[in-house]
Amino acid sequence: RVAEARMNDPDALEQLFRDRWVEMVRLARLLTGSTAGAEDLVQDAFVRLYVRWGGLRRIDRPGAYLRTAVLNGCRSQLRHRRVSDRHEARRTVLAPTATPESEALASAEHDRMVGALRSLSGRQREALVLRYYLDLPEAEIAATMGVSPGSVKTHLHRGLAALAQLLEEDDR
Repeated sequence: RVAEARMNDPDALEQLFRDRWVEMVRLARLLTGSTAGAEDLVQDAFVRLYVRWGGLRRIDRPGAYLRTAVLNGCRSQLRHRRVSDRHEARRTVLAPTATPESEALASAEHDRMVGALRSLSGRQREALVLRYYLDLPEAEIAATMGVSPGSVKTHLHRGLAALAQLLEEDDR
């Protein structure tokens, strides 16, 4: 793994790509709900990192830098989606919300969990995915989200409670 990448090492970025591509796509997929969109977001994050790679002396934690870039990309995409959804809601004919491809690829349990996650607030969803998918400690989650560790604890606690309630309601 790339722990401390020197900017003059051309293999370090390639190694980071091999080590983190799948993990970052999964993170973006869980937050956005779209595999294709997740791949685009991660690709954009790597391109931005590549552009900066030669201009920086070093990045102490390239994995954390990349994770933050992907998380910020997800936030931007979700903001854009909310605006588009509001605009689309004003139309008289609603577009179909699910495609046959997405239904064929996703299992019922996965769709149920992703649906429950998507109904949480953005911060709760981010905190839960970073904690329970990437298994990050609270300090790293706080740094990635740009909040205090106490806020992370609050987002995790409230998110878990809301998620449990949503899944329990689905079981009824």
